[in-house]
This record gives sequence, structure tokens and C-alpha cells, in this order.
Amino acid sequence: MESVYVGIEIGGTKIQVVTGDDRARIVDRHIFTADKTQGGKGIREQISEALREVQADNAVRAIGVGFGGPINRETGRTCCSHQIKGWDDFPLRDWLSDQAGGLPVHIDNDANTAALGEARDGAGQGESPVFYVTLGSGIGGGLVIDGELYHGASPTETEIGHVRLSPEGETLESRCSGWAVDRRLREYVQANPSSPLTKPLAKREGGEARHWLQAIEEGDEGARAMLSDVCREFAFGLSHVVHLMNPNVIILGGGLSNLGEPLRGGVESALGQAIMEVLRPGPSVRLAKLAEDAVPVGALHLALTSG
Repeated sequence: MESVYVGIEIGGTKIQVVTGDDRARIVDRHIFTADKTQGGKGIREQISEALREVQADNAVRAIGVGFGGPINRETGRTCCSHQIKGWDDFPLRDWLSDQAGGLPVHIDNDANTAALGEARDGAGQGESPVFYVTLGSGIGGGLVIDGELYHGASPTETEIGHVRLSPEGETLESRCSGWAVDRRLREYVQANPSSPLTKPLAKREGGEARHWLQAIEEGDEGARAMLSDVCREFAFGLSHVVHLMNPNVIILGGGLSNLGEPLRGGVESALGQAIMEVLRPGPSVRLAKLAEDAVPVGALHLALTSG
């Protein structure tokens, strides 16, 4: 039987169970949709079945997991999931080890895990320090120094999405996350019914941002101005990261990073203006390279440290 490592991504919408070699290269994968109606229990059943299939054909050495929520690294228990019920104080590490016949299991949150994948095998390869930020339904971050994850006190750290943009309570996540951008686009269309966004956003609740770039390319100046505002606000949040840790590279991942160069260039330009002069021009801002593989590849690296 082939000797492999297993990497698991447990997200709010998607579950991945991959096998990989001793260089964290993905060999095979199982992908599932997270059924919120079944909660954490349903997800665990999906993972358990995938593990049985993997172990039937392979000699698994260790398992790494990127979990979509804060975890206690000392106990291996999840604190909670902000998207799926059934994960409050769950002994994920011990449960997975039992499912896999006592194998070693290493878990971390998904943003940290993606940061490790991108730093070692993606857009941050060969750089240090590397700060990774995921712009998805929420906003999370991870810091990698000399190829190793930075960890603060348990249960979490580098929660860039919760950085406040004002004393009144607005956070980076409430202004610049995927759901926040969707809300802002809906409000814009209501006020500007002639926008090219009006038709594709009709009857839609979620995922509006996927039409944003097309509207800009069609000459919607309001949509362009909103992108400029989001880049400026996001860069302001990142300026705190630069002032505190001064990473060499900042990597943008998650669904909103699919906006590509308009987002990357806008953030990099605004960041240069938001930081103190002695630090200018600031870190290189890059788009993630691993895309959907960032968490699974990072999870394989976690497994390699355990096996």
C-alpha cells in the first residue's frame, strides 16, 4: 500500500479530504458540500466515510486539518463554527484520531492553514515574514515566519477581520468581507437602478460580488468608486499589520481575490499611503496562487509535522 498523508479542510460551505505525498503535493481528493441542516454531525459522517475509503487503499501516516473557526491547539477541541452548528467545544483531534485508528492529528484554523500552504508552496514561497489574509464570507489571517506559523495565546491570533475601523464598532469584516460587499452592492443597485449590476443582482441574496468586475469593465463608475473605497478601507486595516509586524509579503486569498489585479493593485497603492513614511512603499501585495488548494496543502504540511 502507498504511504500517504491526509489533509482535511472543514469550511462553512465545502469539505475537502485530500491525500498527499511527503512534499505536501496533492495526489487525490474527496470534495463534499457542507449541509448546514445536518450540522457538524453530518460533516463528521462525510469525513469518516472518506477516511475509510482512503485507508482502504493507502497507508496513512498522519492527518492535518484546517478548521473553519477558532480551535484550542492544546486540547485539540474546536471552540465553535460561525457558520455550522454542532462544533461547540468538540474534541476534533481525538475524534479524528479514533476514526483513523490512532493516527497522529494536527489541527489549526483554516486561515492559518491556508497561510502555511501559500507561504511554503504558493505566492509567498521563499519569503519571510508572510501575512496571508482570506477575503471570503468572513476575513481571517495568518502569519508565517521562516516557514513556520506564528501562534499567540490560545485559542486564536491574527484575527485581522476583527480589527476596528472606527471607535463606533465597524470592523474590517463588517466593511470588506464577501457578505459586506454583497450588502453594499445591493444598496448601490437600489439607489442606482440603471447600473449594469441591476439585472444580474435581481432576486439574488449572496454572491453579488461575482458580477462586480464586469460592471466596472462596462463603465459603471459607481461600481468602480466602490472598489476604490473597499481597497482603501481594507488597506487601512492592513496598515495595522504592517505597523505591528512589517511582513515582507501580504497575500490576498479567498473568493474576493478573484477580482484579481484591480483588487491587488488598489490595495497595494492604498496601503502605501496608509503606512508611515519610513515603511514605504510597504510590503509586496500578491494574489494567492493555490486558490482552492491553499487549505488542503497547508493541512498536508500540518500532517507532515505530526507524522
